[in-house]
Amino acid sequence: MFRMIARAHIIEGLESEAIEAAKREQAVHLLMEQGEIMTVGCFKWERNVFVYCESVQSPLEPEALLPGMAAYLEAWPGQAAARKWIPMIDVFHFNEPASYEHWLRQEPVERRVGRVAHLKPEMAASYIYYHYQLQEEQAFQGPKYEIIAMHENLLFGYQEFPAVVEAPVLSGRLQTKGTPANWSDSRMDLHFQPWEDGHLFFKPVEQLFAYYKDASKKRLKNKD
Repeated sequence: MFRMIARAHIIEGLESEAIEAAKREQAVHLLMEQGEIMTVGCFKWERNVFVYCESVQSPLEPEALLPGMAAYLEAWPGQAAARKWIPMIDVFHFNEPASYEHWLRQEPVERRVGRVAHLKPEMAASYIYYHYQLQEEQAFQGPKYEIIAMHENLLFGYQEFPAVVEAPVLSGRLQTKGTPANWSDSRMDLHFQPWEDGHLFFKPVEQLFAYYKDASKKRLKNKD
């Protein structure tokens, strides 16, 4: 099992076309039918588009999932060849896939949520430090399928509800005990840039689509 999160930016004035291209994309349906994908979701915030994907046999690139969106996305600089999608770095998860069977949803998922937040740039290293400790020390349990990824100082989080909370099957990579016993002592409130309305932390964003395969092996569409 492989998890991927990527970010793209819609060309100004082409927001409607980009949204429609995502919603009518057939490549992602074909990959689902071929059994290459367990879960995939696409989310939008302002002109940003995010894709979350769990692939079964090998890593999948967002270009393979949403080729029809390419014409409506800006090109990112930084490499010899222009890119329409930027990989986001996994900076936190409570759990990770141990096998196909371990990761398969056993109960229906009512909601899949994408959310975004901005870190203060000078606090990015601290945020990763605390979260990597928590993740690899497995200091406490949390939602099995939750994951937070980062590009620059933008965070994108993926969640499912109702949340499934269980102990990780795979062992953590750290033998230390550095996670604060009281998580509030990590002062996450000091790590985030406030929104214009004063809100801290994450805000939910628009879902364009979400498809998944559950324990019944049937492909379902989340309409929320």
